Amino acid sequence: MILFYYKSGSKILQSSDLKLMNDLGFEDIVWIDLNDPLGKEKRAIEAYLNTELQTRAQAEEIESSSRYFESDEIVYGNTNFLLSQGDGYIEEPLSFTICEGILIVSRNTDLRTLTEVSRKLLASHSPYVTGYHLLISILENRIDLDADMIEGIAKEITQLTRKVVVEKVEKETLVYLSQLQENIMTIRENIVDKQRTLSSILKSNLFPSDIQSKVNVMIKDVDSLLNHAGFGFERLEYLQNTVLGLINVEQNKIIKIFTITSVVFMPPTLIASIHGMNFDLMPELKWKYGYVFSIALMVISAGVTLYAFKRKKLL
Repeated sequence: MILFYYKSGSKILQSSDLKLMNDLGFEDIVWIDLNDPLGKEKRAIEAYLNTELQTRAQAEEIESSSRYFESDEIVYGNTNFLLSQGDGYIEEPLSFTICEGILIVSRNTDLRTLTEVSRKLLASHSPYVTGYHLLISILENRIDLDADMIEGIAKEITQLTRKVVVEKVEKETLVYLSQLQENIMTIRENIVDKQRTLSSILKSNLFPSDIQSKVNVMIKDVDSLLNHAGFGFERLEYLQNTVLGLINVEQNKIIKIFTITSVVFMPPTLIASIHGMNFDLMPELKWKYGYVFSIALMVISAGVTLYAFKRKKLL
């Protein structure tokens, strides 16, 4: 599907009519949004701009040289936007091109960031003079969403910490903790990707000078988010060590119980073994109170052992 945004007097309108787009000049169009476009739709945009757009395979490449590059008049870039899926996140590649001052965005699914920027653009186009300004707004909105994600994980970490302290640690707790670690690492990698893009924009000669101050502020925001993400990961590592420590304590309690039980029954077992030999010359063999004496001796030996453990505060 293709949506393009064009100037009409003091307003910005949107349309998907390619015939209307061909009748408009480059200075009239601000943004062309390609959402899972058909091959013929993509070729129509390439013919209109007389340039080639990036493929999805190119958008998914991870080399730094493939994430952002420029020609004399065209900017090419790729980045990833995170989408929630179950308990984690998936990355949706997004490629952008700025040609003749027009921003061309290509993606394969709906993205909340683009929907929000579209709403703002239709409401007031004064902050979005060119496609360069529009791209900065998209990245700014995305960084805000990444910040919300980090705040959400921070709240989950706090809740998990309270749960670990109050409730018994279960296997599910470790699985959940591991998932949070994976989520925060994914967000951090995604933010680093935005950091590289913003750094490249800051060095570019094609972007208008009036956006440089905003880019500097965004880079500082990204640095702050990276610090928060790193702190969150450290909290999770500390919490993981705490959980493993609590598990070890529980295991030690169980081992302690078995150890004490074994030691308590060692003297009675020894006594029972001796009196079970049935030698002819054993004094207690034909004694009237031999059986009672053996039982009493075993009970006393077990009691003495228990008393010794209690005296040493092992019970």
